[in-house]
Amino acid sequence: MEEMEEELKCPVCGSFYREPIILPCSHNLCQACARNILVQTPESESPQSRRASGSGVSDYDYLDLDKMSLYSEADSGYGSYGGFASAPTTPCQKSPNGVRVFPPAMPPPPTHLSPALAPVPRNSCITCPQCHRSLILDDRGLRGFPKNRVLEGVIDRYQQSKAAALKCQLCEKAPKEATVMCEQCDVFYCDPCRLRCHPPRGPLAKHRLVPPAQGRVSRRLSPRKVSTCTDHELENHSMYCVQCKMPVCYQCLEEGKHSSHEVKALGAMWKLHKSQLSQALNGLSDRAKEAKEFLVQLRTMVQQIQENSVEFEACLVAQCDALIDALNRRKAQLLARVNKEHEHKLKVVRDQISHCTVKLRQTTGLMEYCLEVIKENDPSGFLQISDALIRRVHLTEDQWGKGTLTPRMTTDFDLSLDNSPLLQSIHQLDFVQVKASSPVPATPILQLEECCTHNNSATLSWKQPPLSTVAADGYILELDDGSGGQFREVYVGKETMCTVDGLHFNSTYNARVKAFNKTGVSPYSKTLVLQTSEAAGAHETKPIKGCNFETQSASYSQLVDIKKLLAVAWFAFDPGSAHSDIIFSNDNLTVTCSSYDDRVVLGKTGFSKGVHYWELTIDRYDNHPDPAFGVARIDVMKDMMLGKDDKAWAMYVDNNRSWFMHNNSHTNRTEGGITKGATIGVLLDLNRKTLTFFVNNEQQGPIAFENVEGLFFPAVSLNRNVQVTLHTGLPVPDFYSSRASIA
Repeated sequence: MEEMEEELKCPVCGSFYREPIILPCSHNLCQACARNILVQTPESESPQSRRASGSGVSDYDYLDLDKMSLYSEADSGYGSYGGFASAPTTPCQKSPNGVRVFPPAMPPPPTHLSPALAPVPRNSCITCPQCHRSLILDDRGLRGFPKNRVLEGVIDRYQQSKAAALKCQLCEKAPKEATVMCEQCDVFYCDPCRLRCHPPRGPLAKHRLVPPAQGRVSRRLSPRKVSTCTDHELENHSMYCVQCKMPVCYQCLEEGKHSSHEVKALGAMWKLHKSQLSQALNGLSDRAKEAKEFLVQLRTMVQQIQENSVEFEACLVAQCDALIDALNRRKAQLLARVNKEHEHKLKVVRDQISHCTVKLRQTTGLMEYCLEVIKENDPSGFLQISDALIRRVHLTEDQWGKGTLTPRMTTDFDLSLDNSPLLQSIHQLDFVQVKASSPVPATPILQLEECCTHNNSATLSWKQPPLSTVAADGYILELDDGSGGQFREVYVGKETMCTVDGLHFNSTYNARVKAFNKTGVSPYSKTLVLQTSEAAGAHETKPIKGCNFETQSASYSQLVDIKKLLAVAWFAFDPGSAHSDIIFSNDNLTVTCSSYDDRVVLGKTGFSKGVHYWELTIDRYDNHPDPAFGVARIDVMKDMMLGKDDKAWAMYVDNNRSWFMHNNSHTNRTEGGITKGATIGVLLDLNRKTLTFFVNNEQQGPIAFENVEGLFFPAVSLNRNVQVTLHTGLPVPDFYSSRASIA
């Protein structure tokens, strides 16, 4: 029965209900607690004024919570009325069980009447602490609510079954053992609480105090209080109104509002509702039983998960340790080979050192001997040995000249460890599904006739084999980095066609695709080789004619014309990534803005290498605004001037001068502005990692930015006073080509 205890406690005071009353929302409150949370409403909200205006339709008028400001959205609690002189604002309080309630706006006037009989302030309002429904009391006050005698009986039985020793009901913290019980008050007291709350004087002197055990027996044997009609307090309930779903007395049927309603015998409806409640409890009991079994299953799963986790972790550690051991063994083998090569090189060099040392000693001895012979003054004796000495000197010289002074071994180790396949395998090391419910999909087929490249974009199309019976949940498209590096995923989804933008110009890419479902992934398709635009004027779409072809690299001298090495790109502005205030026209080549604030628009093509040049002409220029031109990352802020964040590099210019700006840092003020018809040129040299600007074919200031690396998109910011048109596929200015060639 301990789970039932929360059902027996008042949501306001947190203690067992005392004289509980039933609110129209079917929740219960202690009668004293209900009185404590009353608040006073304006006169215009009273039931009398509502009835007078014809808006009252029931005895309990629920308030409009938005109009009365009873419910605080900030803390999901309650607050007293604000704005009325009769109800000063007071902070809400929290009951012991966490429900926020209204404190009394002012202390109740002293009265000698019981809480049920004491008058309540006129136009009082009460709000249920559990469902937050509010209502205005009528002239009957709290007496208009029925008393929950059944709940009182349940609480009595619960307390009698739980407490062997009766406790004092008025102790605030740790209840002491009760010493007496007042039969009139029906309250158990300890000695301190009896002296403080029930002094033997005045009206309380006539109350009868009995021992707690006798009081429990008398309480158990006392006849059940019969609930009386809330409208006619001297009449007991005798019938049940079917329409209003409440017990009524015979006087309600003759004079009251239930006279025309259907009524049934109280005993018959009591038995019927008991039967209905029992049936409902049977269904709820089945659900509770299932919930208990489910909890047992979940707790068992927790234990199994913990056991399986320990076992799986041990297996994983063992597998990884085995890989590490194998790698260490291979490491030892490779180190042995390195040591062997090391010893071999040292032996060869040391042997050569020894040989040269002996020969150098012999040569030095011969030289010293010859010098001494030259010093002799005997001609005949000298001539006798001179020919032999000359031959020996020439022979020794010839011996030094036959590669003797060339090292027989290099210092470099002609060994190179190729660990890329192993690293790739380690990076791809992952778990696989142990139990396969169905086979993996078949390998997709690339449709060569639909695959093509355009500028630095590539479109690929694929399909499932015609005889495939296993459905694919989606596909994974992979491309390498354009330099023969590792593959990476560029698309995952259900579509069978994909366009990849932002590739490098003049580059060769390898593409492949695989299918997947819940079971796993299919093998890769055949690798398709794609070539992006590589020459000036290559404004055309290249179909893919085969799965395999190679490009040959060529070496260029430093004086070759830079224009021949450029990949020229045609592109337009991108409506998909632009700010919503940007207005497009002329096939997305002309843009303006509907706002007075600066808005950003990007080009459709991104650049990460090569040299690229484009121009923008000023079609309209009113009121001297300062548009900005440059490049930006894809995630640049679109609602501010270009260059104010760290994602854009720009030049903003007015009718007199210009500035360079990045991350809201302004530099290099340069005289010379723009007017209607002016041309702005942007030169992005990713080979040199520089960004340069031009106004009317003249360079504007120095090189604007250096060390620019990554993927950049052409970008413009403007407001409604400016309209520009984009021109692409242009060669770089002649003087820049000449300077680049000389450099």
